[in-house]
Amino acid sequence: MTPRRAIWAAAALPLLFIGYLFLYPLIRILWLGISELQLADLLAERRIARVAWFTLWQAAASTGLTLLLAAPLTWAVSRYEFPGRRLAQALVIVPFVLPTVVVGTAFAALGWRDSVWAILAAHVFYNVAVVVRTVGGMWARLDRKVEEAAATLGASPWRVFRTVTLPILRPAIIAAASIVFLFTFTSFGTVLILGGFRYSTIEVEIYRQAVTLFDLPMAAALSIGQMVAVTTLLAVYARRQERTASPLVLAPEASTRRRPEGRTAWAVAVSVVATLTALFVPPAVLVYRAAADGGFRRLFVDEPVLGRPLDAVPTSLSFAVAATAVAVVVGMCAAYVISRRGSRLSQVFDVVLMLPLGTSAVTIGFGFLIALDWPIDLRATVALVPLAHALVAVPFVVRATVPLMRSIHPSVREAAAMLGASPGRVFRYIDLPIVARAALVGAGFAFVVSLGEFGATAFIARPNTVTIPVMIFRLLGRPGLGNFAAAMALATVLGAVTAAAIMIMDRFRSTDLGTF
Repeated sequence: MTPRRAIWAAAALPLLFIGYLFLYPLIRILWLGISELQLADLLAERRIARVAWFTLWQAAASTGLTLLLAAPLTWAVSRYEFPGRRLAQALVIVPFVLPTVVVGTAFAALGWRDSVWAILAAHVFYNVAVVVRTVGGMWARLDRKVEEAAATLGASPWRVFRTVTLPILRPAIIAAASIVFLFTFTSFGTVLILGGFRYSTIEVEIYRQAVTLFDLPMAAALSIGQMVAVTTLLAVYARRQERTASPLVLAPEASTRRRPEGRTAWAVAVSVVATLTALFVPPAVLVYRAAADGGFRRLFVDEPVLGRPLDAVPTSLSFAVAATAVAVVVGMCAAYVISRRGSRLSQVFDVVLMLPLGTSAVTIGFGFLIALDWPIDLRATVALVPLAHALVAVPFVVRATVPLMRSIHPSVREAAAMLGASPGRVFRYIDLPIVARAALVGAGFAFVVSLGEFGATAFIARPNTVTIPVMIFRLLGRPGLGNFAAAMALATVLGAVTAAAIMIMDRFRSTDLGTF
């Protein structure tokens, strides 16, 4: 087999996967929304207008609050060297990797339900890491000489920040704000748990129209509107980044950080301790209340209709293993194609395979519900859930492995081919050993994504395919302290399994890519 044929052979599986599980359902949604529902019907719905307005303003408020409340910690870990700085940077990531149903249940454990403030607080909780990492990465490399020059000329600290530091950080701030806005605009699990149908975002309303009211055309029209809004936001963000980006000479991080002294040391300590304490209060209360209210015992009790809550754990784990296996196989094939620079096919793949990340999980689940009945009906099979999870997880495998595959010098492959090795043999003995660790990291991400996925699963889960997030949501929807305690305990189990998977994955992470 020639190298060109090998590339097309490797591309066949990802093309079939993304075509059938993503593009085809998307086309069915577009057709259903356009053919069976007039735009006037959508605009005439007063509730839809209120939902759209609430989605927009809560995302804007969540973004503003996140930027504001994350600023002190970002300043502290970016500009100063102090004991525990690396630990603080690591701990702030923990809320971000927690599944949304765990976050929602944690804030429900605090007594915050049916409240806009609960939704905003939860959004800030798991998005602080985005600001710390995105803005802090640039702030940590900002040369202090620029700020010191302005101070020497008589500018006050506030004026230095406003006229020198802030303009330089503006591209990073816009990037962080755009990511947070997109996450909160398409928020589903957290809003559904803390706000219910009273405080519906577009995501929640799609679920309500399709699952509760069985109005599939309205759900399809809302999905189309959301896709248009997200696409517009991404286009505006890209254009804004292009306008604000400017070439900078950044200094090594070690040279920009100093030991805090005097009042600055106290300010750094307060910023770090206060922010981390606020971030860990909800999970701590969740664990405490789950234990105090007997939630862990309730996991072994057969509930009417729902069954035993603990049975969702092996179901989720088996789905996560299956989804990870599918994501790794499809992602490695796609990475093999994308890593071949100069190919039009690689450029198309690089864009198409990222589309599921820019599409809401609710839209993906809704698409599965209305489309995957041809040529065989997958909707009643257990394969549907891991396939949905794998669709969302494939981009993580691709992003983890492509940089290493691209770092392999073409002459190495050419030398092996000249010695008679087939493309498959070249991949097995050259590419695979180099990218194996990166593939394990991608597999870890896929596993974690599958464990916590709720948006798509809420549409397609059946009584015999109930995952942990779906079971938590169903327990929260039933009256009684016992059901609430069981939901908190199950959320604690999910958070612990997710944290364990992240720690195991981190052991395989390698920052030294090198050149091969």
